[in-house]
Amino acid sequence: MLNKGIREEELFAFLAEKKSADIDHDYILSSMCTIPHSVAVRAHCMFMETNLGDPGLFPGTFSLEQLLVKRLGTLYGCPDAGGYATSGGTESNIQALRLARASRSDVAEPNVIVPESAHFSFKKACDMLGLTVRPVALDLNFRMDAEMAAGLIDKNTVGMVGIAGTTEYGMVDPIARLAAIASQHDLFFHVDAAFGGLVIPFLDDPIPFDFSLPGVTTIAVDPHKMGMSTIPCGGLITRDPELLNTLNVDTPYLTVKQAYTLAGTRPGAPVVGALAVLDYLGVEGMKAVVAGCMKNTQRLIAGMETIGFARAVTPDLNVATFACPKVAVPAPWRVSWTRKNHLRTVCMPHVHADRVEAFLLAMQEHNTR
Repeated sequence: MLNKGIREEELFAFLAEKKSADIDHDYILSSMCTIPHSVAVRAHCMFMETNLGDPGLFPGTFSLEQLLVKRLGTLYGCPDAGGYATSGGTESNIQALRLARASRSDVAEPNVIVPESAHFSFKKACDMLGLTVRPVALDLNFRMDAEMAAGLIDKNTVGMVGIAGTTEYGMVDPIARLAAIASQHDLFFHVDAAFGGLVIPFLDDPIPFDFSLPGVTTIAVDPHKMGMSTIPCGGLITRDPELLNTLNVDTPYLTVKQAYTLAGTRPGAPVVGALAVLDYLGVEGMKAVVAGCMKNTQRLIAGMETIGFARAVTPDLNVATFACPKVAVPAPWRVSWTRKNHLRTVCMPHVHADRVEAFLLAMQEHNTR
């Protein structure tokens, strides 16, 4: 720490210099986060000092968190759902597996059924909770093999996970079939819809993934992804509004005497930002955003195939992957690569049609020299 403070102008000149080293979103095609919507930014600034970890001090902010849960529960076919705003998919997935473990506390050597496409947060969760992962292979379209999942269930299985919008390929697992399997085995079933949770409901032909399926127990969703909230804002939504109380710990010196959240201090600002975007856009606005992202994804796929890079799979959501060597991508464009070495792009709301065309032109010029 500096012995003596510096002038504000000097400080912000230093910060601006560092900020300028960040990659411009105009060239970012790899991220599942995006530039926040202007109403999210405005709402965030109004609630910057609020702490949902001590909700009795901020009852207005807490009521907005409850309203966000209500909005998401209704969107997912369960208006009376419970839940809370997390820091993102990692926390939501950890909490879901904590709940799954608690549902079968009598099991000495618990395991969970998880697809090979699962986000790396499940590895963290299982390490922390002492759960053995039973990985399920994917089919030719990079979706979880439901019948293989069923065959892995035994007396020590405490839960199963399905993905509604895989991070690498944008695919939706056969959630309806998995939910039926979970119901048959009276098994805790968590759907990781961190990405797809604010895409699928707004598609022209939504894929079943939510509480309309009786076997779904919990859903993870990240408003700071396709919900265009400020970072960080995730959500864990539960069919049973009382379910999270099984994780309660005593908090004697706070305005609430028990809490089930993983984090203690929880910022209210991005939570209000998430609600602001959903209420500002409504279903019609969100459908328009999703339709634009899907249109850009389809254009990107068509353009890349014209250049000579075949799609790895036809995605369910706005993620596009290709058989393409790493040397084929020119600077300053930023893409990423799957574990199977497919070029991966995500057409988020900041990836406008002109950016897709600019990327395709750069790829064509770079690969036809």
